[in-house]
Amino acid sequence: MTMGKSWVTIRSPDFPFSVRLDRRTPLIWAILAIASLVVFVISTAYGEYPISSLDVVKTLLGLDTGNPDHAFIIYTLRLPRVITAFLVGIGLAIAGTILQGLTRNPLAAPEIVGVEAGAALAAVALIVLFPSIPIYLLPLAAFLGASLTALMVYLLAWDRGSSPIRLILVGVGIGAMTGALTSLMITFGDIYDVSQALVWLAGSVYGRTWEQIQALLPWLLCFVPLSFFLARELNTLNLGDDVARGLGSPVEWRRGLLILTCVALSGSSVATAGTIGFVGLMAPHLSRQLVGTPHEGLMPTAALVGGLMVALADFLGRSLFAPIELPCGVVTAAIGAPYFLYLLYRNRNA
Repeated sequence: MTMGKSWVTIRSPDFPFSVRLDRRTPLIWAILAIASLVVFVISTAYGEYPISSLDVVKTLLGLDTGNPDHAFIIYTLRLPRVITAFLVGIGLAIAGTILQGLTRNPLAAPEIVGVEAGAALAAVALIVLFPSIPIYLLPLAAFLGASLTALMVYLLAWDRGSSPIRLILVGVGIGAMTGALTSLMITFGDIYDVSQALVWLAGSVYGRTWEQIQALLPWLLCFVPLSFFLARELNTLNLGDDVARGLGSPVEWRRGLLILTCVALSGSSVATAGTIGFVGLMAPHLSRQLVGTPHEGLMPTAALVGGLMVALADFLGRSLFAPIELPCGVVTAAIGAPYFLYLLYRNRNA
C-alpha cells in the first residue's frame, strides 16, 4: 500500500489487482453506512402502528421488547419494504455509474438511454398479458427486455465502433419507442391488470415481501461484485477508445460486459420496484463530489448513496402526506427532474 497526499493506492503482490482511493473514501463510506442504518431504523419504526426506534433495534437484535406484535409488524410488513428500497437503489445507482463512465456523459442514466424503458415494457407485458405468471419470473422478463433494448441500441449505434454519443442518441429514440409500446399495452389491457401495472410504473416498494427480495438478491450478488471488479476498466475506457486499446484493454469486449452488468442491475431493479427515475443520474454525481472520479471508490460510494436515496424517498413518500402514500418514484422524480435541468444548464457549453 502506498499513500500520497490525497490518494491511497492498494496493490496485491500476488494478483494483478490494485485500487486507488481518495483518502476521504473510507470515512465517507462509514458516514454513509451510519446514515443508512439511521434511515433504516426510522423507516422501519414509522407507520400506522408506530414503534419506537429502540424497540426496532431490540427486535432486530432478538431482544425481548415486551410486545409480541412487534416482531410480526417489523419482519413481515416493514422490513421487506425497507430492504427492497435499499437494494433497488444500489442496483440503479451502479447501473447509472456504469453508463456515465461508458458514455463519458454526465447526463447518461438507465432511464435516459432506454434501458429502463425496455425493462418496463417486458414487465408490463408480463403483468398485463400473463397475470398468473409467478412473481419470481418478473426480474427475468425485465432483464430480457432491457437486454433486447440495449442490444438494439448497441447495434444501431455501431459504426466501426460504438461511439458514446451515438449510444445516447439512439438510446433516447429506442426509449421513446418502448415507452409508446408500454402505453399502448396499458390502453388495451384488462382494467385490474392495468391498474397494477400503473402503480408499478410509478415506482413503488409498497407491499414488497421477502419473495421479491429473494428474486432480486441473486442478480445483485452476481453483478454488484462484477461491477466493482470492472471499475478499473471504466477508468481506462474514460481515456478514450484509442488510448484504452494502446494500454492493452479489449475495448469492445469490456464495454459489452459492462453494458451487460448495467442491464442486469437496472432490469432486475425495475422488475422489483418499477421505474424509479433519476437515481442512476443523481447518485453518481453526488458520489463524485464526495470521493472524486476514480471508479474504484466511486462505484461503492454510488451504491451506498443510491440505496440511501431510495430508502429515504420511500420514507418521505409515506410520511409527508400521511395517511396518503406517495410512491418513492414520485419523490425521486420531484427531486431528480430539477437536478437534471441543472445539469443540462451546467453542461450547456460542454
